[in-house]
Amino acid sequence: MNPNRTNSSPDAPDHLAGGAPAAGGQFILERRARLVRSLFPPERGHLVDFGCGNGAQTLLFADDFDRVTGVDVSESFLEDFRREIMSRRLEDRMKVVVTGGGAIPLPDGAADVVTSFTVLEHVPDERAALAEMRRILKPGGKLIITVPNRWWIFETHGADLPLLPWNRVPLVSWWPKRLHDRWARARIYRRREIEELLVQSGFNIDVSFRMTAPMDMISWEPLRRFVRSTLFRPDRAPTPFQATEIVVAATR
Repeated sequence: MNPNRTNSSPDAPDHLAGGAPAAGGQFILERRARLVRSLFPPERGHLVDFGCGNGAQTLLFADDFDRVTGVDVSESFLEDFRREIMSRRLEDRMKVVVTGGGAIPLPDGAADVVTSFTVLEHVPDERAALAEMRRILKPGGKLIITVPNRWWIFETHGADLPLLPWNRVPLVSWWPKRLHDRWARARIYRRREIEELLVQSGFNIDVSFRMTAPMDMISWEPLRRFVRSTLFRPDRAPTPFQATEIVVAATR
């Protein structure tokens, strides 16, 4: 059993595990920020980032909104975020809020924009999490969410497969959902699936597309620069097989 496993629910994969935030400065954060920033609405009063982790992604949007609130279940991640807020002297505009994984401790309609980056695949109850994100959005507010793309060649969160200590086995993400969810450490989505889930949760889809893989797993810098400047150059993936994430913007 994975030590980071979250609380179970009837719809949760057996090996559902908690996520780990990216470190500040990683290329994936910059690529995601470019894509997401283009989706922000004109009204930019209050951003709430659901599942903010250590704030490495959230901090990139500090200058885009009057106020920013990071929400997460991990107090240790939030403590890292608090230290960074203080070091940048952003206490007047940014704050963090810990949640127990149920209701978000913010009032109804508190946010103009809610973001959530590769978090939904980890939560015990994805519909309950979306209901909370919708609750804290103002009518007409914007949800911008990313989830793992099923058609990427690797299962990005790994899988606890028997007799295979290497958890990044190719094409596990392509397995039928029943088999994938038995072994994988997080959910995974087709673009149609996440769109349907959001519509069923009361959102109207504005746009969806796939984000090109950042290729961070390539450790040799010359090769990493080469693939990022060729097949994996555009931020939006030309084909489903070049993408690690699906990006969806929707309106409450």
